[in-house]
Formats: sequence, structure tokens, C-alpha cells
Amino acid sequence: MKKIDLRSDTVTLPTEAMRKAMTNAELGDDVYGEDPTVNRLEEAAAEKLGKEAALFVTSGTQGNQVAILTHARAGEEILLEADSHIFYYEAAAASALAGVQTRTIAGIRGAMHPKDVEQAIRGVNIHFPRTALICLENTHNRAGGAVLSLENMRAVYEVAQRKQVPVHLDGARVFNAAVALGVDVGEITQYADTVQICFSKGLGAPVGSVLAGSREFIEQARQWRKRLGGGMRQAGVIAAPAIVALTEMVDRLAEDHANARNLAAGLAEIKGVQVNPDSVETNIVIADVSETGRSALEILDLLAQEGVLAVDFGDTLVRFVTHKDISTSDIEEAIHRINRVIQGVVV
Repeated sequence: MKKIDLRSDTVTLPTEAMRKAMTNAELGDDVYGEDPTVNRLEEAAAEKLGKEAALFVTSGTQGNQVAILTHARAGEEILLEADSHIFYYEAAAASALAGVQTRTIAGIRGAMHPKDVEQAIRGVNIHFPRTALICLENTHNRAGGAVLSLENMRAVYEVAQRKQVPVHLDGARVFNAAVALGVDVGEITQYADTVQICFSKGLGAPVGSVLAGSREFIEQARQWRKRLGGGMRQAGVIAAPAIVALTEMVDRLAEDHANARNLAAGLAEIKGVQVNPDSVETNIVIADVSETGRSALEILDLLAQEGVLAVDFGDTLVRFVTHKDISTSDIEEAIHRINRVIQGVVV
């Protein structure tokens, strides 16, 4: 039985072009700034994102945390959406490492209302921490891969500029957002002072992310990366497949989005599963299995026995993520197996 792994787009394996690029990568010591492959990646990423400079980091979490450490100081406050990855899935690193206070704002499908953001920015008062940073996430993971609109990002950015507070974009899947919106990624990242992008999700590289911003900001961030143990030496072997990801793997994300919509449509037809196909904008599908009378973990265990892997997103919520290693026929087979499992437990 073929395993159909829909847990995350992080489970992708590198393409043959990526493997060849790793083998043939020109190398040097990146801590000395001498790895030509890393330098090419950083320059290409900065140009694509519309920023002056970029910094290669080990992961999206490291990129986000380096950004927070560079923007903010201990005792200050950062604003972010209540279900954001930085708040929900980064092990309280902002508090543990930067010593900042996180202030969450409830959004709608991951989007914070600009008025709520403006009201949350602190005034000058000795009782209050300084608002040091506003964090956005596009696409938004826990909102089911929802895309923040350009209008929303622009409005929040205008508030931030008026209040002189920088904006950081957790753009782990920002290329999914760009493809879904049909725009160049720079049209999204123009509404953030700094941005982090992942190569190891839908773009399919084995490891790595980039943090981009002004040249001065990136120089400061480079020292924070070093403090966190993120100074890599002959890192060109992992930067090389990231270059392939950046230059060759963006447009094909549309295939993942189509597969996710097909999966959602199929799941919506299964008795006991609740899915709104119209809410699927990118490559993430969230299904409610409460009508089965079983928990998400119980359903996931049964699905795993049928060779379908997914993850829980709440007591009765299951998340499925499409990616380059999942074909249209895999989606059809997954729907068939899921239906078999669900009908076996629905009363």
C-alpha cells in the first residue's frame, strides 16, 4: 500500500535538480562571507522580495526569532494575530530569547483588522511597554492556508508607518499567497519592513529559510544569527537547492492548490466530515470530524492504518496539506481511503 503523506509540505524530498546542485555547489566559509553559493542565494532572494539584503538561516522559526531579536528589546511588546505561527508554534521563543511580551489580536481568517492593530499600539506611559513590532503571517497556517489580502496588508502597514512601528512578515508560505493572488511576491512584501520565507515547505528544498530587510537590519540580524548558533560554514550545499527552489519551484505551487481544492471537494461529500471547499485558497485543508463521534487523534490513527497521514489541528479538526510529492491520483486514492475509514465509524 502506497503511503500518502499529507501531514505537511515540509515532508517533500528534494528534486533531482536540487540533488545535483548540492553535489556541484561552489563552497566557502559563510561566516566569513565567503560561500559564493550562499551569497548568490541571499542576493537573489533579496531582489525577488524587494529588499536591500537577505540572510540565510536554518529555519523559518530561526528567521522569525532573529527578526524579533533585531527589531525589539527585552521588556518591549510585539503585536501578532492570536493564532499566528510565531505565537502558537515557536515554543514561546519570543519571550524566552528576546524577553518581549506578546500581545495577541484576534483576526478573521488570520487577518487582523487595521483598527484593532492601531488601538493595540501603546501610547507613551511609564506603565506600558513600548510597541516594538507588528507581525503578520501570509499565508496563515492555522487559518487553513488563508491568504491575507493586499488591501489588509497595506492598511496595517499604513497604520504601522504612521505610528513608527516596523512590520515583520512571517512569509513561510508567501509564494503560495503570491500564486493564489496572481501577483509578484514583491507586491506582498512591499507592505513589510522585514520578511522571512521558507524554502523547505512548498518549494521543496531540504532545509533553510531567508530573512530579508534593509542592509543595516540584516547586518544586525547576522550577529543575532551567530548568537543563536546559526553561523554556518560551507552552507552552500544547502543553499544550492534553495536557489533551485526559488527559481524553479514557485509556479508549480498552483498544482498543489488545485489538488487541495479537489481534496476539499471530495471530503465534503463524505458523510461525517465537514469541509468548506470555498475556504481553500492554497494548499491546506482543514476538516471537522466531530460528526463521526471520534476525536481527531482517533481518526488519524485509523487513517494511518490505511496509509493516509495527516495531523490534528484541534480536538476534532484534521489538517491535510498538499505538496509537490502528492499527485492528482494520490488525492483521488486518499479520498477513497478516507471515505472507507469514516464510513466504518459513522453510526
